[in-house]
Amino acid sequence: MTGILPAKAIKAMFAQGVIRADNAPDEDQIQPASLDLRLGAKAWRVRASFLPGPNSKLEDKLEKIILHEIDLSKSAVLETNCVYIVRLQESLALPAELSATANPKSSTGRIDVFTRVITDQGRAFDRVEAGYTGPLYAEISPKTFPVLVREGSRLSQIRFRDGEVIINDKDLKAIHEEHTLVSGGMDEDAINNGVQVSIDLKGSLIGYRAKRHTGMIDVDRKDAHDPADFWEPLHNRGDATLILDPNEFYILVSQEAIHVPPQYAAEMVPFDPLVGEFRVHYAGFFDPGFGHSSVGGAGSRAVLEVRSHNVPFIVEHGQTVGRLVYEHMEEVPDTLYGEGIGSNYQGQTLKLSKHFKSTEPMGA
Repeated sequence: MTGILPAKAIKAMFAQGVIRADNAPDEDQIQPASLDLRLGAKAWRVRASFLPGPNSKLEDKLEKIILHEIDLSKSAVLETNCVYIVRLQESLALPAELSATANPKSSTGRIDVFTRVITDQGRAFDRVEAGYTGPLYAEISPKTFPVLVREGSRLSQIRFRDGEVIINDKDLKAIHEEHTLVSGGMDEDAINNGVQVSIDLKGSLIGYRAKRHTGMIDVDRKDAHDPADFWEPLHNRGDATLILDPNEFYILVSQEAIHVPPQYAAEMVPFDPLVGEFRVHYAGFFDPGFGHSSVGGAGSRAVLEVRSHNVPFIVEHGQTVGRLVYEHMEEVPDTLYGEGIGSNYQGQTLKLSKHFKSTEPMGA
């Protein structure tokens, strides 16, 4: 069998020594189709981002660019626009048929913490080659808010796959007809290298823009921060458009409600970098069961983390901003997203990260 490995297989990988860790897995660390990765005890503030390249270990190159070392056994503040490298608690000894990809966790992306996983001999971020044996590292750079982290904090997640499991457009159309992957009628071009996702700018409250010069966010505390201290609400002014200011960070929402049936997993990827100078959705994994009716989803919107680059850019209601690539699961997970596992975003509409107090939408 080939496909994305479910939670049961990930748990077995610990027992088999395929995944090795400094500490036993946390009770809620294994998700339906991914594993949360935990920060280790040390972080290094470095001068610049880098990749080791095919002939080097990361720590061999790290020595030349370290500015200082940080002890994460106690909590530490990571400052905005600084680059940090942290060795993760998990390491891998993958068999030849298994590869992996990583992504920021949803809550990480929603507070604009840019993080990527690196391997020894790595030639690309967030990619673990089949058969890789060695440590994992996180590159972390908070872009808007300073964040408080500690040993064991979980900012990234990893997904394991056996073989090439992306579903082609022909099969995706048949799956959509059976399961309704996205709500609403789709035109002929809606499935093109995945299911296209567009932006919703017609509600009363259309999004949030991050404030500058705020306090810090503790990444391990839920319902801890007042949204008004960190976010400015954005309201519909009647023309269903929004001007993205350069280098500002926005939380917006998809027009479509997303559905990931239990036998599939999905990932949001950029639609086309040539259609506009902005980036959407830093955290791309959607687990089996996201938006599924059996676990209270009935379709869930995709929250979009949006940042414009270099120049102001106008986005319009219904503009395509990303696409969902679906993949086969190796088998249906025993537990789905939102099914008693503390999932924070099942059934969501426009929603800030779990770090913020649950209140009525600001300005609604």
